[in-house]
This record gives sequence, structure tokens and C-alpha cells, in this order.
Amino acid sequence: MKKVLLLMIAALLFVMCSVKKDEKKEVSKDGIPKKIIVGLDDSFVPMGFKNEKGEIVGFDIDLARAVAKKIGSEVEFKPINWDSKILDLNAGNIDLIWNGLTITDERKKETEMSNPYLTVHQLIVARAGEKIENKNDLIGKNVGSQTQSSGEEAVKKSGFDKKFKEFKTYAQYDQAFMDLDARRVDAIVADEVLAKYTKKVKETQAKKELYKILKEDFGQEEYAVAAKKGNAKLIDAINKAIEELKKDGTYQQIYSKWFKD
Repeated sequence: MKKVLLLMIAALLFVMCSVKKDEKKEVSKDGIPKKIIVGLDDSFVPMGFKNEKGEIVGFDIDLARAVAKKIGSEVEFKPINWDSKILDLNAGNIDLIWNGLTITDERKKETEMSNPYLTVHQLIVARAGEKIENKNDLIGKNVGSQTQSSGEEAVKKSGFDKKFKEFKTYAQYDQAFMDLDARRVDAIVADEVLAKYTKKVKETQAKKELYKILKEDFGQEEYAVAAKKGNAKLIDAINKAIEELKKDGTYQQIYSKWFKD
């Protein structure tokens, strides 16, 4: 009986080891994964988010699919906690962070980053009709942004957060907009693409003006794709593919689809 049990355990261990080997990432001759897992915040409109049908869509989604096709890889999109994106990347839970990720010196040191593929600004959004016209009007006010976002980073880098009554951060931007609507915050600092897209969608639904975007902002930034340190081959392939997509007009088609007025 003991021998039979030992044989069964040995067989089970063999199967488990075989499964582990099969789970190892397959790569092409060029060292590019045959399947790429992209980590994203699935509420970040219009870059990568869930639509009414529960499908993950957006500018980054379409661009990532086009790039994957160019480099001969399959792509899978995996929603992650944006706060722990670098941890997920380093742990191997995802191959890429591709979701409006801003280039910073710190991220360049801890990841492999692609060339910038989109330039945006950090905009200030306030309720329509409010007497908030510039940054100075935010002094003593409650202002919101997303936790660990480019908006939060830009505000703190400027030192302006010290002038607010409170600088509230949220897990997702839709929570920040809910607080703006409920007058729990007076303004939001958000990526240009998200701010303009959200304003357009919500005002179309409400059939009236809800928000205004201030002329002053918290600076310009560039988006890039990040891979785990040491995975430069994948980033090089992505850079090459994006350049090809710009030359053949695919990039502009995707851009016009998501950012047309």
C-alpha cells in the first residue's frame, strides 16, 4: 500500500513538474515572447478600459494589438492594481505595462522603457460655472487625482499640493469625478486624454455642460511602454513596430478613432 501511495505521489509530482515546464514562456528566435501579457488599469479612459459589454478597449489596446501583430505575438490584457504595477512587472505576472504610463527618471532606472509614443498634459478640471480659472484659485481648495498617477506626481513635484486644503487621491479616476460631481472636491488633476474623453462622454449623456478645463495645467508628459529590466529585446521590437505603424498610417487611424473631436 505504501509503495502504491509513493508511486502515486511520484507520478503527481512528475505531472506538476511537466505542467510547470509547459507554463514557461515560449519565445521566438528573436527572443520575443509568443504571448505577451499587458498589465493595465482597466478604468483609464480612453487608453484602456471596460466598455458596456465588459470588453477591454481603448487607444493603448488597439495600438498594442497592432504592435503584437507586427512582431508575431499573441497579446493578453490583464487588469492590475495600478499602485503595484512595477511589483507585478518584476514578479513576472505581466510582461508589459502599457496604459498611459508616463516616462520618469525613476521608471527609466527600474524598467526598460520604450520611446515615447504619445505626448499629453496634466489638466485641471473643475465644475462648469465655478469661480476657478487658474492654479491660484485652487489655493485652500480640495483637489483630487488618482493614487500613483502622473497627475499626483505632477502636482507634488510642483509643490502646489501644500497650498490645497486637501489633496485627495483615489484608486480610480471615476471615483474622483464622482466626488467632483458631489462637490466633495473642487477640482481634479488628470491626464489630458482622460480628462477630455470623460468630459465629452459625461456631457453628451447629460446633454449639458458639466465641467471646464482650465488654461493652466501641471505640465507636459510623454507616454511609453515598460518591460522588466533586462528585457530590452522586447522593447526594441515594440519601438520598431510603432515606427512602422506610423509610416503605414495605422497609428494615425487608431489615434483618430479615439481622439477625434
